Amino acid sequence: MNISNNLRCVCVDDEPHALEILQLYVEKTNFLEVDFATTNPWEAIDFVKNNEVDILFLDIQMEGLTGLQVLDILDKKPAIILTTAYQEYALKGYEYKVDDYLLKPYSYDRFLKAVKGIAEKKVITNIEKSANEIDHIFIKGDAKNKFHRVLFSDILYIEGLRNYVQFHCENEKIITLQNMKKLQEELPAQLFFRIHKSYIINLNKIKAVEGNSVQLGDKNLPIGASYKSTFMQLFK
Repeated sequence: MNISNNLRCVCVDDEPHALEILQLYVEKTNFLEVDFATTNPWEAIDFVKNNEVDILFLDIQMEGLTGLQVLDILDKKPAIILTTAYQEYALKGYEYKVDDYLLKPYSYDRFLKAVKGIAEKKVITNIEKSANEIDHIFIKGDAKNKFHRVLFSDILYIEGLRNYVQFHCENEKIITLQNMKKLQEELPAQLFFRIHKSYIINLNKIKAVEGNSVQLGDKNLPIGASYKSTFMQLFK
């Protein structure tokens, strides 16, 4: 989700089994990735202080240091999701302005609801950022040392074709050797949105959205199930 990269997660729980379940849930979710997992809260503090982290999953009741004490120590905090088996900590957790609170044992559906909320906020924040002054991208051509200069405003959508991508522009189509994920990172998030594993669209070219498809020009493109919720949030 654009979110051009997956959200980078740190998982902290002093119970190895609970930590394993949390990691499995993160790995199962296509817009998340585990950057660091530990049973030691001090290791987590050190990692968060020295790395870019999007979501910190934090157990509250741990030996040596509680999750709330971890929050007291951290100056710069990512999005926080607290996990605990003790319901009485819920109110205290919200006093720390955490993003969500998962009561153990929690289901994958409940986990997904929590992380989708954070992902949607991330997308909206990206779109609200001021537009980048760069108005074009250079695309490698089919000849050695040949590059095409393509204006963002000319691009309708980009289609993934295995190890290649095809730029569908106003007056031409250009195929280049490129990875969709890497390309998504290079494009300005306020202009381009990935609606499907095979399609990135120019938001300014949308004519209509109906059901599970988007119309750009005379072309209707499908909206992937895992992208739809965040995409529809744009219109709210």
